[in-house]
Amino acid sequence: MMRTIVLAFIVLLVSRAGMAEDACIASCFIRKGVDGTLVLSSLKGARTIVHHDERANRRFPVASTFKILNTLVALEEKAVTGKEHVFRWDGKRHDIADWNRDQTLESAFRVSCVWYYQEIARKVGAATYRSYLKRTGFGKLREPFEADTFWLDGSLEISASEQADFLRKLYLRKLPFSDFSYETLREIMVAEKKPDFTIYGKTGWAASATPPVGWYVGYIETDDEVWFFALNMDVLGEADLPLRKQLVREALQAKGIIR
Repeated sequence: MMRTIVLAFIVLLVSRAGMAEDACIASCFIRKGVDGTLVLSSLKGARTIVHHDERANRRFPVASTFKILNTLVALEEKAVTGKEHVFRWDGKRHDIADWNRDQTLESAFRVSCVWYYQEIARKVGAATYRSYLKRTGFGKLREPFEADTFWLDGSLEISASEQADFLRKLYLRKLPFSDFSYETLREIMVAEKKPDFTIYGKTGWAASATPPVGWYVGYIETDDEVWFFALNMDVLGEADLPLRKQLVREALQAKGIIR
């Protein structure tokens, strides 16, 4: 109860300060008792809707949202050859049961398998990552960094607004990648497919941040428009993790983008 009251007060202050605040989306966050931000940006209509403008421009650890760019890099640098490329599980037990088996690029993206992408990272190397991060303008990298942990340990940070801008460039294929890399990523990014829309997305959880931060970023194609979305939120426990996708869906419904 107290958490909801505090968040309502914050929304009131933000509105009075004249920041870009959307009342419909703000109510979604208040109902769930969540402190976070959401950026929605359309492709054709040039509309951008923001909840919590100040936070939307604040950088947080990228966590597993980096798997979007990392997948493109892996394909471009031939660290993997396609979505069916297999890395064998070494038998080390992980807390997430879905990681305890051989993985393809497609399955590793779906279950956010850290060890698979660390195998990729060791093949790609720090210098190559540094180059791609600079060329794509993805977030801010703190030096020095470890090639197989920098997206996990907070060395790479990005804001929700920057995520939305990156996703737009990704969709328009304005980044330095081949059609094969783009198409493969597009296939494995499908999160939900309905007759009237398709959502492409990736979650993330920066558990070591204080407080921990949850992400859900991607885009949705409808019959007549494409919307890019980037949400991050404070995660007070694992029970909050489903709220990442729930809040995006509720916001899309509140704005009439999906039914």
